[in-house]
This record gives sequence, structure tokens and C-alpha cells, in this order.
Amino acid sequence: MSDAHDHGEGDDAHDHGEGDDAHDHGHHHHDADTVSIALVTVSSSRSLDDDPSGEYLVSAFEEAGHEIAVRELVPDEYDSVQGAVDRLARRKDTDAVVTTGGTGVTPDDVTPEAVKGLFAKTLPGFGELFRRLSYEEVGTRTIGSRAIAGVVSATPVFCLPGSENAVRLGADEVILLEIEHLVGLAGRGVEEDGDTEGDDGETADTE
Repeated sequence: MSDAHDHGEGDDAHDHGEGDDAHDHGHHHHDADTVSIALVTVSSSRSLDDDPSGEYLVSAFEEAGHEIAVRELVPDEYDSVQGAVDRLARRKDTDAVVTTGGTGVTPDDVTPEAVKGLFAKTLPGFGELFRRLSYEEVGTRTIGSRAIAGVVSATPVFCLPGSENAVRLGADEVILLEIEHLVGLAGRGVEEDGDTEGDDGETADTE
């Protein structure tokens, strides 16, 4: 995996081994081999039996060799979304959380607001890249997407839109290409320092 895109965002370029820019192994040796994912569908109108976006994520991650640790559906409510993401990010059997739904601009789209408050770190590049790629498919309509990502309790969290096309784009073109790397970095040192259960996510920030 090339790490050319990891350099130039600032922190990542110098956090991982000064002087090792010519050594891809040095930059990626913390990468996770497989990732256990908590999947959350945010919707007040769908069920898990009628969730094509969620089904696609399940198949995409499993085909890539990862596993779905838990899959849930929560309504478009601030407290429900925030509580689910916070709880799932703290589970010992969860390496990453992916949500689908609630990132638009209607009054009941509250996923970004609910999740942002949990972030110990934000990953602005995720939303920026998703919208750049989305522009190639839907043009300026992409400005209505508020897809975001960040780290909660040393666990990467990705918030995707609810449409199946958007989920395919976000999973195939962004998340699946980087999730092993981000999981490895976000959890680096946590096992040595203690598990993430019960902390507020800040221990992973004190490197």
C-alpha cells in the first residue's frame, strides 16, 4: 500500500518514525490485519430487514476479510445516535464503527451533530475526499452531504450517508483502503497502557 497520501496532512507525516519516509514498512507496521466493525444504520423508517446500504457494508467488509462484530439500527434522534456510537466504540471487540444515514440537511438528520461531540480527534480528510469523489458522480449536489469521521475512545468512526450509492463510494473508494492503517494507528499503545473501556477517549491523544 502506498503511503504517498499520508504525507502532507501534517501530523501523520512526522508522528510515525522520523527519517523513515523511504520505508513503507516503518510507516505501516502498526496496521491491523483484520478489523472488527460495529455497523449502525440511522433511520426512523427502515428496519434491518429493509436496509440495502447496511447489507452492502456487511458484504463489502466481509469480502475484504473483516468481520461485523455487531449491527444495529437506531432512530434519527440525537441521543440515540450518540449513545450507540459511544457504547460501540468502547466495546473491546470493536475496532471501528461505521454509521450510515442521517448526514443530510433535513431537520431529522442529526448524525454529525450527535457524533462530533464524541470525537477525541477529527479526520477532516475523510469528508473532504468523500465529497470530492462524490462530485464526480452527482456534481454540486454533493454539498448536501455532511459525511464525517473521527476517533472515539481510540476507535475510528466513519459516518456515511444513507443512500446505497454513497455507501458504495465511501466504503470501496475510501474506508476499505485505509481502515487497517487507521485502526492500527488509533489503537497504538492502548493495549500497553490499558483498555479503552471506561475512558473518555483522551488517552489515545497523549502520544
